[in-house]
Amino acid sequence: MELCQWWRHIVVFLLHAWIPSCFAQTTPPVRLSPTPTPQTAEGPETLKFRLSGFPRKHNEGRIEVFYKGEWGTICDDDFSLANAHVLCRQLGFVSATGWTHSAKYGKGTGKIWLDNVQCSGSERSVSVCKSRGWGNSDCTHDEDAGVICKDERLPGYVDSNVIEVQVDENKVEEVRLRPVFTIATKRMPVTEGVVEVKNKDGWAQICDNGWTPKNSHVVCGMMGFPHEKKVNKNFYKHLRKRSAEPKSKVKVTAARQEPKAKAISKTSTKPKPGKSAAAKRLYSERQKNHFLVHSVACLGTEVHLAACPLEFNYDNATESCPGGMPAVVSCVPGPLYAQSTVMRKKLKMPSTIRLKGGAKYGEGRVEVLKGSEWGTICDDRWNLLSASVVCRELGFGSAKEALTGARMGQGLGPIHMNEVQCTGHERSLWNCRYKNITAEDCKHTEDASLRCNVPYMGFEKTVRILGGRSRYEGRVEVLYTETNGTLRWGLICGEGWGTEEAMVVCRQLGLGYANHGLQETWYWDSSNVTEMVMSGVKCTGDEMSLSQCQHHRTVNCQKALARFSAGVICSETASDLVLNAPLVQQTTYIEDRPLHMLYCAAEEDCLSKSAAKANWPYGHRRLLRFSSQIHNIGRADFRPKAGRHSWVWHACHGHYHSMDIFTHYDLMSANGTKVAEGHKASFCLEDSDCDEGVSKRYECANFGEQGITVGCWDLYRHDIDCQWIDISDVKPGNYILQVVINPNYEVAESDFTNNAMKCNCKYDGHRIWVHNCHIGDAFSEEAEKKFEKYPGQLNNQIS
Repeated sequence: MELCQWWRHIVVFLLHAWIPSCFAQTTPPVRLSPTPTPQTAEGPETLKFRLSGFPRKHNEGRIEVFYKGEWGTICDDDFSLANAHVLCRQLGFVSATGWTHSAKYGKGTGKIWLDNVQCSGSERSVSVCKSRGWGNSDCTHDEDAGVICKDERLPGYVDSNVIEVQVDENKVEEVRLRPVFTIATKRMPVTEGVVEVKNKDGWAQICDNGWTPKNSHVVCGMMGFPHEKKVNKNFYKHLRKRSAEPKSKVKVTAARQEPKAKAISKTSTKPKPGKSAAAKRLYSERQKNHFLVHSVACLGTEVHLAACPLEFNYDNATESCPGGMPAVVSCVPGPLYAQSTVMRKKLKMPSTIRLKGGAKYGEGRVEVLKGSEWGTICDDRWNLLSASVVCRELGFGSAKEALTGARMGQGLGPIHMNEVQCTGHERSLWNCRYKNITAEDCKHTEDASLRCNVPYMGFEKTVRILGGRSRYEGRVEVLYTETNGTLRWGLICGEGWGTEEAMVVCRQLGLGYANHGLQETWYWDSSNVTEMVMSGVKCTGDEMSLSQCQHHRTVNCQKALARFSAGVICSETASDLVLNAPLVQQTTYIEDRPLHMLYCAAEEDCLSKSAAKANWPYGHRRLLRFSSQIHNIGRADFRPKAGRHSWVWHACHGHYHSMDIFTHYDLMSANGTKVAEGHKASFCLEDSDCDEGVSKRYECANFGEQGITVGCWDLYRHDIDCQWIDISDVKPGNYILQVVINPNYEVAESDFTNNAMKCNCKYDGHRIWVHNCHIGDAFSEEAEKKFEKYPGQLNNQIS
């Protein structure tokens, strides 16, 4: 009884000192997809629709309707594909491909709102279809209907596509790990702590009686960690025992452990009068335990604790864990999130699986290495169980989304696996059952992708963008700690700021890809922040936060006015250009072209420097010619950064150049030395041709808009000016032909690693043989090393 009273005194301290920092440890709340419908006969009633159930993909599931403040289901009596079409459109999909009966995705709860629904298929809302009326049904939840929607969104529809797991009325949605020590809340990520679940009444604990490693595995997966480890329960029992002792005894213990207490107090806030360091250190143990759940029985494969069988407490919850204590979980972080370099080296990333095309860590198109060639996975039967195996294998947590229909862009090369079926216990995707692919089975429009749960790092708290027209753009400001410990926002010097740096900021803020990195931001609203606190920022583009990039120790900025501070424009989607490597190999040849036919090319700097010393118009230049077919396989059109007002007119060829440098063409020796180069401006970006069902949007004629549409390609034929490398000065030998698209990262792409293409070349002074052309990241590292035999070079600089 005394202990309970003592808890009441400290609960206020807990609320103010601890809860704000731990809210950040929660998983994102489920977001629903509200869709307004026309007025019904009963008056204006806003309906909401969602897909639920488990297991399922994001575009299928039990159909649920929110009506009169309550979620309910639809009975499968008289259900049809026409009904499914109407419902899928209300969910934001273009149409339905099928429907299910007999509660295939599990039984729902609550009302069965509609029964005997009969739609023609053209209705704007299911509310205007024939039915028995709202809430009038003779069905049970064993007859809940489901729909399978075509994995294609209606234009302009925005949705998270988070697969929702339904539970009973307690609705456990969020789970967190609450660290025991104050110092642990300062460290990111939090890998160990008391498991707490959130329901309508707030946060509560889980009784650890019968708690298993499988339960811990699920919790760690939700927190973004691949594995769990054993917890020292005696340690926590000892802390719990100490927390129950009178304050005087706690102070004595504090005196015995003075060094530790001092070390901890240095990193924490000032203790209140009358509170010892030890008491402060243990404050999170001294709170009233409210056991919402007294039994959990996970299989270990669930992606959410709510999918496990749970037994809830309803009556005297405080006393419902006899002899037990709150469940505590300890997780093993993946290589990217390990807190020590020793641990990072020990935890290596797998070499046979990777994610491509994602804007954030832990998301992307799934690619696997078979033999020495990377390929994709077909999305047939792709689900959360298989996606979770991939996520954990890569050092993340369980999967929160299993995406189909090339939602993270289309891959290249072979499709290695089809109909992957994992149990969820596998250590590697290769241990799962799958079918080998045939050319007729799948296309890259069916590439599987995913989003994993990743540890919360708090990076978004140290940077912000302000002044833009939307939350996706603005002047970059970073949180800076002064020598006296004061935190304030300062600006970043715009000198040298570019796409790679903008990529890090957009990722850090969770705003997708970087459209532009801006060196001047005078056209945006200014704030009261005017001082530069960071300069010389140089990122590779792969960093998790700006703090991991290189920068000057002391600010050195020639243009230190606020108008010259760094800015970004982010985007949820991005283009992805890739060169058709086989076509280069098929079309390469040598031409000796007379100088009198090269005046325009010389004017546009398409010949080697020795051409300036030639005896014009007599003589010739030897040109290595080939065709370039550049595909946009991303999720946004490729548009030049510069507006039409700044495009350069070239009278020789009679068209505008929208980009000064669109492609680099290089011939390099075996040791990496560049022996010849080609400079390729964007003669004119346009859609030469497109995939079936895709319409051309860009055409150069009559000063038209320039760009490459998603699903289209721009073809530069081998017989046009500058589509070559001038090899007049090259001696016979073995070389590497390299082509790099968008080499200066001038335009945003979801994946820059596939912008380089390489081929082996043999030149005997008269003829040239080109073979083994491939995209730079198509083969394994071992295969690339054998191919190159020198350090890779992509920067177009002579070594």
